[in-house]
Amino acid sequence: MGELSHRAGKSRSRAAKRLKALDLFSGCGGLTEGMKLAGFDVLGGVEIDPLSAESYHLNHPDATLWIDDIRRLDPAMVMADLKLKEGDLDLLAGCPPCQGFSTIRTRKKTTAADDPRNALVNDFLRFVRVMRPRAIMLENVPGLASFDGFKTVERLLTEAGYQCRYDVLDAADFGVPQRRRRFVLLGSWRDEIPFASPLPKRKTVRDAIGGLADVGASGDPLHDVSEKRSSRIVDMIARIPHDGGSRSGLPHRMQLRCHRECEGFRDVYGRMAWDDVAPTITAGCINPSKGRFLHPEQDRAITPREAALLQSFPPGYKFSLRQGKYGAARLIGNAFPPEFARHHAHQVALYLNAAQGGTNG
Repeated sequence: MGELSHRAGKSRSRAAKRLKALDLFSGCGGLTEGMKLAGFDVLGGVEIDPLSAESYHLNHPDATLWIDDIRRLDPAMVMADLKLKEGDLDLLAGCPPCQGFSTIRTRKKTTAADDPRNALVNDFLRFVRVMRPRAIMLENVPGLASFDGFKTVERLLTEAGYQCRYDVLDAADFGVPQRRRRFVLLGSWRDEIPFASPLPKRKTVRDAIGGLADVGASGDPLHDVSEKRSSRIVDMIARIPHDGGSRSGLPHRMQLRCHRECEGFRDVYGRMAWDDVAPTITAGCINPSKGRFLHPEQDRAITPREAALLQSFPPGYKFSLRQGKYGAARLIGNAFPPEFARHHAHQVALYLNAAQGGTNG
């Protein structure tokens, strides 16, 4: 079965009766971080990618982490390792890899409906049916809601006794300084759990990264990164208008030929705006050829640390640089924003505490 790579210490206190959670598809730990901020004791996670697992363990060393393919992992074994019985777990949460549901089209103009990663949602369901957690939280890209197989998952959750609510929400409404529309499902044994209410004011790029030290002078290896670009690209970036400008503002002669001939992807080589939220932070977030990832006024792409802050990770959160800055950017771009997770996990905690008379927390 799965490889138990890191076992939580035996000293974990049960006397405090803190709500217990498990993070499937844990990545570098964004969802775990959010659940912990909401008051959950995250017992462990499951992650197949070694670099993601390394970063997860750097930040959550007390959690049990299975570095394995979830399709080979037995939920009963996980329960035994964590000394849980059916129904003991308060929250089972997960973000199955979302590439199979992406709205980006292939060259053949078709979506990846037969992508094998789509089936990983069924593994989330498999853990739910065996572990019988009191509540569940599932996050994914908006395309999951229209995926035919999800209707089956929804029906099976209902048959298993879970009342579920789901919607497509924007992380920018919940304390994350970027536009990031995501499918979120909350469910419980008894009643539907309401979503958190949107905040009255959005955090901006300035709020997140406006006070950082200059690149090269911060002492943070995730911020003090260098760039190597041709003189033509350096000159082009320098001429893009500050604070939200784009390559469309360049003279025709300075635009790259591929850009002049392409009608789409107009955010490429665009700058973020100081007083707006950032665009969606992706795995290519430190490469300006992948989107609107130029700093609002400095002539460079955002750094991995700036990307992490725009994802709402704490300033000191650690990401492995074993595969360089692009490896770290992949982890950051694929993560569940912790603040987004915190708001909805807090709603789950409120519901669970109320359901049992407020004795947990």
